Amino acid sequence: MDILLEHRDYLVINKAAGIGMHQEGDQPGLVRQLSETLGEPLYPVHRLDKITTGVLLLARNPDANRELSRQFAERSTRKWYLALSDHKPTKKQGLIKGDMEKARGGSWKLCRSLHNPAITRFHSTLLVEGLRAFLLQPQTGKTHQLRVALKSQGCAILGDSRYGGSVADRGYLHAWQLSFSYRGERVTVRAPLTEGEHFIGHTAELESWASEIMAAIKIN
Repeated sequence: MDILLEHRDYLVINKAAGIGMHQEGDQPGLVRQLSETLGEPLYPVHRLDKITTGVLLLARNPDANRELSRQFAERSTRKWYLALSDHKPTKKQGLIKGDMEKARGGSWKLCRSLHNPAITRFHSTLLVEGLRAFLLQPQTGKTHQLRVALKSQGCAILGDSRYGGSVADRGYLHAWQLSFSYRGERVTVRAPLTEGEHFIGHTAELESWASEIMAAIKIN
């Protein structure tokens, strides 16, 4: 487990691919594994899907958990993800909005209705021939939100077999940057791209492009 930032009240780690947050059958989840390794209870402030790597925030006590969880509930945190697809989206950038409903086998689908919509802002660029990069900013926190959002644009995430992504060595979704506040201090943490041949092979281009987009819209 790669610890990116250690505070007396919380930890920020770079989550690995292929591990879930909680126990599945006899397989302990990430929270239990890390708690046992560090010898202390940990509280997941938010969650990342099993295929997703990147910035994950865990509280080290109930008070910190309440404070940090409140920010996620109030949407005062800022989350940025990087993703790859081998398909072109129906539009290059913009908002993807819609209610999410359960589909078969634990999957979800995006609907046209807007009663309690999932909202995702995205930008995309051609990285190399046959491979597109996406910078995603979820403005809500629905289950599988980003995966469903890109599928709705005809560009399922590379390696995301659940939503029709092409076969790859991993699911190419990475929680790249998280910003939150704690006791009057604004904290921003980025997680390096350490897994997946397509991420590792294009790290410099991806991070340079994403940083330029974020600077242009003056949001961190």
